[in-house]
Amino acid sequence: MNRQRGFSLLEILIAFSILALSLGILLKIFSAGVNTAGVAEEYTAAVQIAESLMAQTGIEAPLKPSEATGLENEKYHWRVSVSPFQFTAENLDVTAITAVLFKIKVVVSWGEDARAAGRQVELTTLKLVNKVL
Repeated sequence: MNRQRGFSLLEILIAFSILALSLGILLKIFSAGVNTAGVAEEYTAAVQIAESLMAQTGIEAPLKPSEATGLENEKYHWRVSVSPFQFTAENLDVTAITAVLFKIKVVVSWGEDARAAGRQVELTTLKLVNKVL
């Protein structure tokens, strides 16, 4: 009455199936995390480019209404728009204002078709310039 104890072939097949399914799910989760990290890195680079362009606008040349475009790192298309900003306020003496506001808008886009439907980051700010009297 020697009976060998062990796993049957069916039990081993079920165990391997569960293992394969679990590994497949883990690999899918891991690849999604890597993809998300790559997208986050692209957004970070785009924001840094936009902030850099915004900071140097008005430094190298005086602010005036204009638009400029370019390409950074052969991947990121950027556009900087400078336009006068008009605000209205009641009881405001316009002749007493000695500064002019300019709206600076920076758009950085990238992806397969960066100019149409790719990913993009847009930053907008206002900068003061002394009015020449």
